Amino acid sequence: MRASYYLMGALIGRCDEAHVPPPGGCNFDTRPIDQHLKSFECLGCTVSVDDTFVNVDASSLSGGSVYFDVVSVGATINAMLAAVLAPGKTVLENCAKEPHVVDVANFLNSMGASIRGAGTDVIKIVGVESLSGGCYSIIPDQIEAGTYMAAAVATRGDVLIKNIIPKHLDSITAKFVEMGVTVEEHDEEIRIKANERPLRSIKVKTLPYPGFPTDMQPQMVVLLATVGGVSTVTESVWDSRFQYIAELEKMGARVSVDGNVATIEGGLPLSPASVCATDLRAGAGMVIAALACKGESEISQLRHIDRGYEHIVEKLLALGADIKRIND
Repeated sequence: MRASYYLMGALIGRCDEAHVPPPGGCNFDTRPIDQHLKSFECLGCTVSVDDTFVNVDASSLSGGSVYFDVVSVGATINAMLAAVLAPGKTVLENCAKEPHVVDVANFLNSMGASIRGAGTDVIKIVGVESLSGGCYSIIPDQIEAGTYMAAAVATRGDVLIKNIIPKHLDSITAKFVEMGVTVEEHDEEIRIKANERPLRSIKVKTLPYPGFPTDMQPQMVVLLATVGGVSTVTESVWDSRFQYIAELEKMGARVSVDGNVATIEGGLPLSPASVCATDLRAGAGMVIAALACKGESEISQLRHIDRGYEHIVEKLLALGADIKRIND
């Protein structure tokens, strides 16, 4: 799991040390944890890395100033986890603004932490002696919701998605509206209607929140392959996130990649094929592609998809999909 690195931030405040193997996750780029380790060092920790573990000695943990060289969701959250129990005041700058960063801050505050500014560039934390138990409801996953929205559009469906926060999906819904999809927003619901008019090709560029999320890039490329005209998708977050294109081409998609820009010649019918989920979001894209073409497709490496989509088969069955899981 990529998120295993959060054990470092959580452990050093409680135990004064942490020994955690390097994180795993999707293999679509070099994904360093240097900003995580930098934040720990700025908080008075000593960090060493050997062949098996990342070792953090937090016996001198204290508040400090951290400036992230790049905007990183993981590093922002890890630094918050470490700083809540660090004596003194911590200031984090150039922070990620994603909704789940805010949610972690709200969760920690509900247990007695003192965090201010989450959702902005600067987060300020005053260390406390201890945290207490509590009860907290985690926000809905906007990427999971966006994936089902993309599936609805790719199949030209009419789908109501419940238990979401529409504001978190603004950058995604804006692109669907630009394509000609009818989007109806309610307090905790979004209805997607893609069966009313022909859809238009568009240009998409991934950016840190509140921009269009990189975790929706593969799903959007697959969707645009079903839309007539030429669309472009520019990936500005991860350099090598187009590795799945070869799998999509097995289904007849016309996609050319030049550096960090994918050009999609859409509108041609996709064909069924046996494809592989190369990573989590690419796997979701393969599911969408299979739903959008006639005939039977088979998708392997399901472990990637399972990491981000709980009961995906059951949810798609409830929407009328012809889908079944034949093994693990």
